[in-house]
Amino acid sequence: MKMQYTLRQRLAFFLPLMTLLLALPSCGGLGKMEKAMEELNLSMDPEPLTLRGNEVELNLSGTFPEKFFAKKAIIEATPVLVWDGGEAAFQTQGFQGEDAAGNYTVVPFKTAKSFDYTASVTFEEGMEDGAKLELRISGIMGSKTLDFAPIVLGDGVITTQNWVGSDDRFVMGADDFQRVISYTQEAEINYEYNASRVRRGELRDDDMVAMKDFIAFAADHDSVMLKRTSVSAYASPEGEITLNEDLALERAESANDAVARLLKRAKLDVEDGFFGNSPKGEDWEGFQSMMRASDIEDKDLILRVLSMYNDKNRREEEIKNIAKTYQEIEKEILPALRRSMITLYYDIEGYSDEELMDLAMSNPDTLTVEEGLYAATLFESTEDKLKVYQATSRVHANDWRSPNNEGVCLMDMGKLNQAADRFMAADERGDSPIINNNLGAVARMKGNLSDAKRLLSSASGAGDAVKYNKGILAIQEGNYSQAVSNFSGENTANAALAKMLNGDANGAKTILGNSGDDSAVAHYLLAIANARVGNAAEAKQHRDMAVEKDAGLSGKASADLEFRDLD
Repeated sequence: MKMQYTLRQRLAFFLPLMTLLLALPSCGGLGKMEKAMEELNLSMDPEPLTLRGNEVELNLSGTFPEKFFAKKAIIEATPVLVWDGGEAAFQTQGFQGEDAAGNYTVVPFKTAKSFDYTASVTFEEGMEDGAKLELRISGIMGSKTLDFAPIVLGDGVITTQNWVGSDDRFVMGADDFQRVISYTQEAEINYEYNASRVRRGELRDDDMVAMKDFIAFAADHDSVMLKRTSVSAYASPEGEITLNEDLALERAESANDAVARLLKRAKLDVEDGFFGNSPKGEDWEGFQSMMRASDIEDKDLILRVLSMYNDKNRREEEIKNIAKTYQEIEKEILPALRRSMITLYYDIEGYSDEELMDLAMSNPDTLTVEEGLYAATLFESTEDKLKVYQATSRVHANDWRSPNNEGVCLMDMGKLNQAADRFMAADERGDSPIINNNLGAVARMKGNLSDAKRLLSSASGAGDAVKYNKGILAIQEGNYSQAVSNFSGENTANAALAKMLNGDANGAKTILGNSGDDSAVAHYLLAIANARVGNAAEAKQHRDMAVEKDAGLSGKASADLEFRDLD
């Protein structure tokens, strides 16, 4: 029997079916997109991910193909690094179909659309070697949501940058020690008008008495070596010029004779040519200088006369015309110009190296700061050097070099914190780019890169060590090209590492080959460099040598993504 349905009954049957059919494209749209994810041709760069500075940067690109993106669909994609015990999410990127409501990047339905994505996360220790990068996508279409199956994009993270070594360079404060130091002893002899004889009273003046005492001292001390004399002798600017020139020479000779008599009394012999004469003739310069300093009433007029006339006779004539003033000049100025200036040159030879070493240990208080600093360099052991610097620092508490050099010794002994304290003590005593370099290196080794950068920037003038230390810092900051520049001319593991990180693995091999470095680290870096240029056999050889020299590297070597392509 055929059944008859009313309109109400028919609608009650068909409406739920129509609702279901309308809903199917929504759910099916997200599901279809999930199944077609391989068609996006996702490409990751670098692959594997690589630590640079303190960040792991990801560059991801791909293309949404034609008729891939449902018109009302919205997806949010988040790359996530996953490792045992943790994960780190990169920034989420959103896309939407052309009819979807939202503010994400619109992907047309009928045409393809490429995309590029760049983001970074802060590095964490667990990411190294064993982490995986997966892409997590969640979609929404109307009232429906769907979490896509995670897509594994690649491995990560290569941490070759972390092979940077702490071979920071510390700078000593240099000594100014001189074994032989040159000195002078000076005296002045004044003469009567138109005379060159040395009066007895002149020999009793303080400066000549000091000359006599010094010569006696030199006679008793072998370390004092008399070298020569120089006598500048003058005549006052009055009378005949030729006569005054001869008078100046005679005064020079008489002054040297006075010194010769003192030497003879002290029983000191000198070589030929010891006595030097330098007669100057009339002393117009001295006259002008004394005139400026005097209280003579007409001194300005006289100074104008000196500037107006170059002829010495004319000068004297014009000055004498000022009769009253000339009488004051004869009394206050001219007598002081009739003189000989004696300079005795001598050297003092300091302690021998053996004497300095003995005193540095037995009686450091007797040494000057330069002697103490120099004495420390004569010892071979770092411990002995440190003792001498400590004593010199105690005796000469205002000099920064001793505590600074203590710090360098302590760094050689592996005592970072104690060294830092001594560098700080040096900084309290003085301001030097050397101290800034050393404090900057310490800051870097303690992980305070911002302070290290500031201090090293203030260390210009401390030598090549600053440039090298900046190179280490540049590696840690991920500025590899700058590191290469700073390491120019260096053949160290760090210089090779900078080359390799900057894309020049062959350059790294050359540096390591020239370094003479046979350490486990050097072989490990050679293994990486060879792996990067495709030399599998050499990569394996150096990797094995590195592990042989340091068994603790075995785990790292077996997991290191640098060797992922080795058999």
